Amino acid sequence: MSEIVTTRIDQSLPAAGRAKRWVFRVGLGVVALIIPLVLLGLLAFLTLQAWPAIQFNGFGFLVSNDWDLGSQYGTPVSVDGHQVLPGASYGILFLIFGTLASSLLAVLFALPAGVLSAMFIAEVVPQGARDVVAAVVELLAAVPSVVFGLWGYVVVIPVFSHYVYPLMADVLGFIPGFGGPVGAGYGLLTAGVVLALMVVPIITANVREAISAVSRGDVEAGFALGATRFEVVWKVVLPQVKTAIVGVTILGLGRALGETMAVLMVSGNALDIPSNIYSPFSTMAAFIVSQLDSALQDPTGMAVDSLSEIGLMLLILGIIVNSIARLIMWRVRG
Repeated sequence: MSEIVTTRIDQSLPAAGRAKRWVFRVGLGVVALIIPLVLLGLLAFLTLQAWPAIQFNGFGFLVSNDWDLGSQYGTPVSVDGHQVLPGASYGILFLIFGTLASSLLAVLFALPAGVLSAMFIAEVVPQGARDVVAAVVELLAAVPSVVFGLWGYVVVIPVFSHYVYPLMADVLGFIPGFGGPVGAGYGLLTAGVVLALMVVPIITANVREAISAVSRGDVEAGFALGATRFEVVWKVVLPQVKTAIVGVTILGLGRALGETMAVLMVSGNALDIPSNIYSPFSTMAAFIVSQLDSALQDPTGMAVDSLSEIGLMLLILGIIVNSIARLIMWRVRG
């Protein structure tokens, strides 16, 4: 029906008007294609750049923890037709684990804090101060990630390593992964806390907008039936914003997956799977930054190609996460 109406409108316009309308529609189509084309371009670039490493590393790249750039002063050797430094091997299972674990921890901390903050701003803060409070919370999203990393380095690491982690190890040590040693404060839990603070503004802002869009008639009806404010929020408001909550959860997860500088400053950059929740670790994005300078010293180029393969895996992981998010949101709406 809409196509018939559009066609009739086009036919009623003069020739110049129809030409402008056609140019406008084509322009919109071109602009809309930019994002998928950029994504395809990134996939193509990373695949071409990483192809020698993909051939050399094989499937073991994803299931081993053996990352070694080899002897920088040795003579390159030929392995399966590829020139590499002696002793070079590349495996990133510890990076995959670290990336997923830190991101999930961040979302685990940030989701309840963000949703509760949004509920407080939307339902409890007086109308006159609501926009001011929301703006202050949302300003956290504008803070550069390196500032969060510096805060984690100067404040979180000393406080947590001296006071919080020893207490947690004593009280929760019976839970696997929560026992000691607590180390120097660089580690998985520290990174999760720093990342959570970076994700909270995203969740709060989007959930608050969704709550504000809920029909006030439904809210007033809940109060009219004798429900308390908590019951209205829990049984009337939240069911209507569950799609938004799912969406911002995945959005926050995507934000945490790709974070670099803040994680690099508080993770400890270990080359192994952490033994407990306090242990140093590394993520894919932070590892690329930390290893790039050393990789550039490899005359064979295999180290840089392997870092490009890490970037390709990170991009594919982001695509998978967003695809799952779309599927979940479709199921929730259905």
